[in-house]
Parts: sequence; structure tokens; C-alpha cells
Amino acid sequence: MTIIFGEKLLCPTGMISPGWVEVADERILAWGSGHLESTPDLCTEILSPGFVDVHCHGGGGASFGSNSDQTSTAIETHLRNGTTTLVASLVTATIPDLEDQVRTLARFVNDGLLAGIHLEGPWLSQKYKGAHAEKLLIPPIIQDITRLIEASEGTISMVTIAPELPGAIEAIGFMSGQGILAAIGHTAADFDTAQAGIEAGARGATHLFNAMSEIHHREPGPALALWMDDRVYVELICDGVHVHPDLIAHVMSVSPAKVVLITDAMAACGCTDGDYTLGDLPVEVRAGVARIAGTSTIAGSTLTLDKAVRTAVKAGVEVETALKAATCNPADYLGLNVGRIEVGSWADLVCLDAELLPTRVMRHGQWVG
Repeated sequence: MTIIFGEKLLCPTGMISPGWVEVADERILAWGSGHLESTPDLCTEILSPGFVDVHCHGGGGASFGSNSDQTSTAIETHLRNGTTTLVASLVTATIPDLEDQVRTLARFVNDGLLAGIHLEGPWLSQKYKGAHAEKLLIPPIIQDITRLIEASEGTISMVTIAPELPGAIEAIGFMSGQGILAAIGHTAADFDTAQAGIEAGARGATHLFNAMSEIHHREPGPALALWMDDRVYVELICDGVHVHPDLIAHVMSVSPAKVVLITDAMAACGCTDGDYTLGDLPVEVRAGVARIAGTSTIAGSTLTLDKAVRTAVKAGVEVETALKAATCNPADYLGLNVGRIEVGSWADLVCLDAELLPTRVMRHGQWVG
């Protein structure tokens, strides 16, 4: 049994001060507010649920889907920084290659080490392909989607799709019926087409503003349609590069319960500057920013969620709002039973200092490292 005391505690009702959590085995046994009569096992400035990253391609020099060792390395890299729940994202590849990759990742999902698989491609716009190989982008076909669902043993939890592609609206409806969250992204859709995708069942915006038509006063595009719809959660890459910090702060002030902080991290996360790959594309990382080699195109990030929280707070976002966007909001986005300090839930916790830097991380009742 372990008792952790926090000067501040993010509980289901919000931030309280002070608070404590009691852990037994892998679960939260109790939590409460105020000081304890007994001496806790650990004291921290802020005690938060573990972070939940639903859009991540890798870290520690490794990419998801390549092989089991690389997958383990990526998971461990983010876990050390407070991410106790992770969804593995795959970039565009051929359908046979994706089948092989989801089979590898399905074992990690079934073992509880990953929370699901996210397919970011191949059903994306060529105009807004970002760091995806253009020659591999294709329209969605139900047969292909079914093949991947079967290969993954039902562990695919999210798919990014451009709703303007032939067959995309039907595909969104099909995926929604299979319990897969369809997220609109990498898209040249106009406002009306994005709305049609939402009506068909899309409930997510893959990295809002990035890799999609810009907002224009006469042609607002997909970003506004996604942002203004209460049914849709919007992902934001909060690294100070992908989206201006002031815009991050504004979006989070308007839609605090629907914003999901993601990393979109690639293999270079947790590593030094250098040359890497994302899928089959060469990537240069300079000053911590990843770009397709020889271009200005951003290729994912080198972000961890703890840094995303700090960046949001530095931009003026309340600490409670920023932490919820990295914990309970992404959990609600994908219907995951994590991201909250509740009796009976997994003991997934992160201890933060006054600067919001992780000092200790607990996953399923066990300290990491």
C-alpha cells in the first residue's frame, strides 16, 4: 500500500489543494482532500493522473510498427515522461505493410501496453499529405478497411481520413459502426464537406489547423467546422512550432473540454538532433524540429506530453485545463477508462514539481524507473 500526498491534486471534480491518493496493488484504493494524520510515502507539488497520448508515432530513436523491440523502446520513452497510456500511430504504407504492422502492435494492445492503434493514412489528401508518401495515398475502400481491422484483431481505435476522397463518407460511417473513431485530417475539404463527414460519424480533428485548408473569411474550410461542433474533439500539437501558442490558448479557452493535447512524436523524440526516418521518408531534426529532409515540411514532432502541458501553461492556459487536455479529455475522446483519479481505476499517476516537470511516474501501481 502506498500513500501519495500532493499540495495540489487533479481529481475528477477539478484541482483541489491539498489532496492525497492511496494505492493498493495496481489500483487506486482511495483519494481525498486535506492533510493526512499519518505520514505519506511520497509528497509532491502536483499529483495528476498519468498522461494519455492518442497520437504518437514513436520515440527514443524507434518507430511503432517496425518490430517489437522498437515498439517497446518507444513506449518506454514516453512512459518515463509521464505518459502512462499510449496509442500507437502508423503513417501511410501499403495495405499489406499496414497489415504486418498492425499485427505486431496488436500483441502490445492485447497485453495492455498500448491502448490502441491509430491509422494516419493511407486515406489522406495529396494536397495536404504532410509527411506521408504521396505515391501510397489511396481512396478508402471498405474491403481494405476490413482487412486491416481483421489483421489488427479489432485493436484499431482511430483512423484519420480526408472526407472529400471518393468513398470517404461511406467509409466514415462504416468505421463508426465498427467502433472506430474517424478523425478528419490531412484534408482539402471545404466547410460543407467537413460537416458531412461529421454527420456521417467523424468525431475527431487530427492535429487541428495542421495539414488542412486554412480558415478564410469566405471559405472557412474544415478547421472551423470541426472546432465549432460540440460532438468533435480537436487535437492540438502544443510544441510552439505547429500552432502559435496564443492560438493554442484561445482554442483551449473556447473549448476546454474538447481539446486533446497530442505529441505526434516521431522517432527523434527523446533523442538529439540528427537524421531519422518517418515511414519511408528521410527526416532532418534541427533545433528539435523535425522536417522532411531538404524541405520546410514539418514531419511530426519531438514532443512529449509533459512538455506540451508546460507549453500550454506558458501560453496562458490554466494548469487544470492543460492537465485535463493531457489526461481525461483524450481518455474521453477514445472512450478509454483512464485519465482520472477514481477509486478502482488503474493507479496511473505522475508527480510534478512546481515547474510541471515529472519527478516520479507510476503505472498500474508500479513506479517507473
